[in-house]
Amino acid sequence: MSTAVSNGITLEEFLALPDDGVYREVIRGELREYRGDENMTRRNKKHTKIEAAIAHLLRTWLDQQPPQTGEVHSGEVGCIIGHDPLTTVGIDVAYFDYDVANDDSSGSSFIDGPPILAVEILSPSDTMEGVSEKIEEYLALGVPLVWVVDPRFRTVEVFRPDAEPELFNVQQSLTADPFLPGFSTPVRAIFE
Repeated sequence: MSTAVSNGITLEEFLALPDDGVYREVIRGELREYRGDENMTRRNKKHTKIEAAIAHLLRTWLDQQPPQTGEVHSGEVGCIIGHDPLTTVGIDVAYFDYDVANDDSSGSSFIDGPPILAVEILSPSDTMEGVSEKIEEYLALGVPLVWVVDPRFRTVEVFRPDAEPELFNVQQSLTADPFLPGFSTPVRAIFE
């Protein structure tokens, strides 16, 4: 559970906040802080193993693409996905266009721009409301492809801005055309 702190925070104000162990994000200009037992995501070995598997699968695909096509980031990569109002999020695994990932014009440690793919891995502390809000923000702010990975049921739900969600299980393969051309993996590979 989060505590809303203020409305209308600027990027400069957000970046000036102390690095004091409190997880913070900004949704539509509203600063949210996650403290102590209210941490947004509780990492566990299943979560981190899945995160590593997805990053590896994406990186293996990326190695087959032309140079400077894009970059794979993982581990709550800080991302500014909107400026007016400010929206910053931490993404479990993300694939960015190379130019977006390497743009340093904001002067921050955050990647400034939406990813092509945002992957959220569900944790025991996630709520349906929180996950749904994040998916809606991603899609509204230009993320063309979102995967929500459920370790418990071993499924991947795929969201696109102009399509109905699709659910994939371990008996199926997951593709990402046209956003990640040629990417394909058995869903089972994410969970094994």
